[in-house]
Amino acid sequence: MRDLPPTATLRAFEVATRHATFTSASEELHVTQSAVSHQLKNLEDIWGVQLFQRGKTLSLTPAGAALAPIVRTFFMNLEATLADLREEKGRFRLKVSTTYSFALKWLLPRLPKLAELHPEILVTLDSTDTPVNFASGEADVAIRLGGGHYPALHSEFMFREHIFPVASPDLLRRFGTPREPAELLRYPLLTRDGSDLVPKWEVWFQQVGVSVTSLKESVRFADSNMTVEAALLGQGIALARSGHVEKELQDVSLLRLFDVPFPSPVAYYFVCPKGIERQPHVASFRAWLIEEGLTAGLAYG
Repeated sequence: MRDLPPTATLRAFEVATRHATFTSASEELHVTQSAVSHQLKNLEDIWGVQLFQRGKTLSLTPAGAALAPIVRTFFMNLEATLADLREEKGRFRLKVSTTYSFALKWLLPRLPKLAELHPEILVTLDSTDTPVNFASGEADVAIRLGGGHYPALHSEFMFREHIFPVASPDLLRRFGTPREPAELLRYPLLTRDGSDLVPKWEVWFQQVGVSVTSLKESVRFADSNMTVEAALLGQGIALARSGHVEKELQDVSLLRLFDVPFPSPVAYYFVCPKGIERQPHVASFRAWLIEEGLTAGLAYG
């Protein structure tokens, strides 16, 4: 750390890297040309390397070219952090981790409403399907789909989605509209690879009393959003979670098939380190989430 020069000297170097002469650099810095030259010579003495080739115009030496982006990044990060801190004055930053599909399809469209109701909460949203490490500061709170078993953490049930088949109007025009669940066995069915958290056609058919020996699968997908997108393109019928197709059902780009009650076997939970849930801005965010779930008609219990 003893080789770190004054910030003003570093700024003179950063500015000089973007100018062809000391004169033009001095104009940006609002100091004299000799002051810029003196600061850069002092910096070269501190670091023990030549930074510029001096002539009619300035040009960076290999050492100067190697150091220039590092110094420039330092000032950019400093300015960005200061801007964030000024924005956060009187506000509470809340780092929220949730799954990608839930963030994209359900949470993200609702964040403007949160900002309107709770302007004191500044959400930083991170989407990942992997477990979050609270100890490393990755997130303050998380929204996770599962059975609610999160040892040593505060875990609170939020809501449970419904599961039902959806199809595009185009596909139904081509294949006809099925009148009963058993007829779906002759349709191309879009399936999702994954764990027990993923809706399974076999489980849904069992729920509606249809015996299944084999499925007429169309394509298997690794992501829920891709499954919904394929249904929108008319490639088959998808088994969707209610929270993932709200917009598509509203604009009739997808149609729900059969009004058969089938609550998801897994639910969304609000998860955080114990004690965090009592912080006022965290409690407000949690209450807002649950209220939005009620408004959306998600199943409870």
